[in-house]
Amino acid sequence: MKARLDGVVVADAPDEDLVRIEGNWYFPPSSIADGALNESPTPYTCPWKGECQYYNVVVDGRESADLAWAYPHPFPSAIDRVGADFSGYVAFAPGVQVS
Repeated sequence: MKARLDGVVVADAPDEDLVRIEGNWYFPPSSIADGALNESPTPYTCPWKGECQYYNVVVDGRESADLAWAYPHPFPSAIDRVGADFSGYVAFAPGVQVS
């Protein structure tokens, strides 16, 4: 599966390596293209997954704010609920095409 912004691939992984949570595909950290993400200061904590890290997606030197997020250290109960360790896995907001 690939994640693309403006036709540029920002993540690429085999389907079996992704984790699906609440309708979003989460890509393993190793599948993210070099330089595609910059940490955002936007704060968020999910009540059941834990503290979230937002990212700006970078394509051709242009940053698109908060189009990606990850849970670097999800709650153990969230890992149990999902059935997979999704620590650091990255999901993308609408505007990034995932297919």
